[in-house]
Amino acid sequence: MSIEYQSLDARVRSAMTHEVDRDQANGVLYLSPRLTEEGVRAWPRILREACEHHDDSWLADTLRSRNLLQAKEQRRLSNGKVSIAQVPNNAAEILAEGEFNRCYARGLCVEVLACGEAEVEVCRGKDVENPRPESQAMIGRRLPASALLDDLRTSQGIEPALGLPKGPNSGLTVRRPTQTHSPRGAVVGR
Repeated sequence: MSIEYQSLDARVRSAMTHEVDRDQANGVLYLSPRLTEEGVRAWPRILREACEHHDDSWLADTLRSRNLLQAKEQRRLSNGKVSIAQVPNNAAEILAEGEFNRCYARGLCVEVLACGEAEVEVCRGKDVENPRPESQAMIGRRLPASALLDDLRTSQGIEPALGLPKGPNSGLTVRRPTQTHSPRGAVVGR
């Protein structure tokens, strides 16, 4: 099930593809160690296509249907030894959702800043069975778009300092801030 990206429009999609191109040009596009050799070659193209025309579900389906993920991976055990384990069944969803969501958040931040706005709002984009308390606490929180953009641009492959996205399967994303009411009842914001 795909995340609902409430602020996804043509301008945000354009900014998303620019962010993918930016990372690729700078040699910092995240390449999951779970990708096969063919997956590494195809990833920039299919991620960009997902950003232009599709969503994270399409991206996950493409990873699976084209066999772009490895079946096994190395895992380091607590005793320092390495074991070989099956890649989880939901690896395609985890990679697709996480990276598409990061591109979306970056694209939205670029668009928000271009419109002279300053913040994005954390929201739940997908229902999860057991929401983490730390994820729940973030919902409704407003983040400076420039800080989130910088954080996401410099944290490929690791959890961002601002904590968004909040780890695999959190269901959290961002949107343009929702309307709020001032004490006198006037609508403020979008």
